[in-house]
Amino acid sequence: MATYSDIQDWVQQTYGWKPKTCWIAHCKDLAGLEPGTAWNRDSERKHPCPREKREPIFEAFRHFEMI
Repeated sequence: MATYSDIQDWVQQTYGWKPKTCWIAHCKDLAGLEPGTAWNRDSERKHPCPREKREPIFEAFRHFEMI
């Protein structure tokens, strides 16, 4: 499985912007994947991924055969 850094690098090379790790975790949640647990995360998600940024992250999941 790809690391958060792998996903960030792929999205940056492909789309020209770097997703936040909290956005990747939110997208993993939406895709039914198990996101890592951040040491500083409360029970509620403070920075959900914006809708317009989700598809490139899901495309990275498909590229790395995570979904």
